[in-house]
Amino acid sequence: MSRIAGLGHYVPERRVENAEIESNLGLEPGWIERRTGIRTRYWARDGERLTDLAAKAGQSAIDDAGLQPADIALTLLATSTPDHLLPPSAPLLAHRLKLVNSGALDLAGACSGFLYALTLADGFVRTQKRPALVVAANILSRRINPAERASAVLFADAAGAVILAPSAEPDAGLLGVDLAADGSHYDLISIPAGGSKRPFSPDMAAADGLMTMRNGKEMFAQAVHMMTRCAERAMADARIGPQDVSRFVPHQANARIFDLVSGNLGIDGARTVRTIAAYGNSSAATIPLSLSLAHRDRQFTCGERLLLTAAGAGLTGGAVVWGV
Repeated sequence: MSRIAGLGHYVPERRVENAEIESNLGLEPGWIERRTGIRTRYWARDGERLTDLAAKAGQSAIDDAGLQPADIALTLLATSTPDHLLPPSAPLLAHRLKLVNSGALDLAGACSGFLYALTLADGFVRTQKRPALVVAANILSRRINPAERASAVLFADAAGAVILAPSAEPDAGLLGVDLAADGSHYDLISIPAGGSKRPFSPDMAAADGLMTMRNGKEMFAQAVHMMTRCAERAMADARIGPQDVSRFVPHQANARIFDLVSGNLGIDGARTVRTIAAYGNSSAATIPLSLSLAHRDRQFTCGERLLLTAAGAGLTGGAVVWGV
């Protein structure tokens, strides 16, 4: 089995209040918070790289676990905003953390990327009996189209990290999982240019390299559906019910989304971990960020059952029941 041996997170120094974005978009004061639950978010400063955020969160998790860099055997980096399209960023992250015995791989799973990385790392730790580092990090502020309301009000920069280590406890680690995809909604959220289908060209409009949300209402509905369905299946896989969930840690996409999901599942809202108001939506980073903040506020204890769920661009989604 595996267990979470360490947690860490990092957010940039620049805090951006709603008022700044509302002013830029011509929105009335309070518009963003009423519709998303977000009050503030953090954006990277000029020159700050994705691997800067990821390394600080990763080092924090390694220190929390009390491990040495040489102990880590695998590094997985879930991100939609790598330093470069090529090479991958995970090898540089491992190098910066002096993880001399670690393999390293990027995972591009959008908002659900952390759950995919966590599932893969759990399997590695179970079979290889060696610790793994999972980091989710994004600098989405550099992919926001400031003129597009649907995405400009939501996205943030952050990194969260967990260390998984071998455990002899039968009720620790990944107890239930459900992963899902629905490519029929492939382009609800996208960056139109920059891939092999449509490479950048000198005559291309700058906005083509920025994030766009084609239909926010449809994305909202699909996220609620996918997160609910995956969470139900993960709980069934773990043979638990909503009453057994100690803390519900959803992707912090929009407070209205995860409130609907918790209601659909029958989970008391008091058990929902909420970080969106202060930190916004940093895609894959929101769940490990929330885990680290929740643990700092009230430490996870043996026997807790955590339910994690997310959905995002692609569509990709999933849910995990994790035993502490």
